[in-house]
Amino acid sequence: MRKYSAMVLYDSIGQTYRATRRADPRIAAAILDALGNAASVVNVGAGSGSYEPPQTIVAVEPSRVIIDQRPRPGAPAVQAVAERIPLRDQCADAAMAVLTVHHWSDVEAGIAEMRRIARRRVVIFTWDPQLFARFWLLSEYLPEAAEVDAAQAVPIQTLTDLLGNAEIRPVPVPHDCTDGFGAAYWRRPRAYLDPTVRAGISTLAKTTPDALGAGLHRLANDLRTGKWQHNHPDLLHLDTLDVGYRLLVADF
Repeated sequence: MRKYSAMVLYDSIGQTYRATRRADPRIAAAILDALGNAASVVNVGAGSGSYEPPQTIVAVEPSRVIIDQRPRPGAPAVQAVAERIPLRDQCADAAMAVLTVHHWSDVEAGIAEMRRIARRRVVIFTWDPQLFARFWLLSEYLPEAAEVDAAQAVPIQTLTDLLGNAEIRPVPVPHDCTDGFGAAYWRRPRAYLDPTVRAGISTLAKTTPDALGAGLHRLANDLRTGKWQHNHPDLLHLDTLDVGYRLLVADF
């Protein structure tokens, strides 16, 4: 059922996904570095292909709406879910997954599939839900969204257990991050008042407007009065912030 809900969600928000979810070059560089010298890559839960390296041979994505937004030319895309990847064993040097595991109906099956198709390495970009729960947007303004995130996020320990000997690499978020995922606007709080921005963030898109209303109203007021700036003076001078995003790198 969770898989069906994720497909419905992305068929909806995917209509404007590329408007707010453009690859950030610094995060892209971190992902590329994690892939190492892999000459061939399968991108699982590929979305619109934002972080796909040039050596990608196949993209796996369940949403037809998002597949139709993929740039051309680019790697061929197959409409399929992570739990059942229609590719042969060890078909690529590496398999990668970017901000997608929280939408899989069966994480254990999805990781097993990534390990099956990868000859040498699996790279996963995700977040640590324990750290992300402390992010000011959730902890101070949108506790209802925090509950949604807690329900959908996959603990880092779960992923490292499934991957085996995985290296965990922190990925600080730049203050001007061009990829509008959950904490991308940590120094640009006014962006969260934009419904188009919120539509591109799955945690907020899955939280009902009624549940978000009061918190967003308080945020708007705090920005207008300067209370948010008074409460977060440290953020205004930072270039990057560790909000819990992590790269997991596993070799076999």
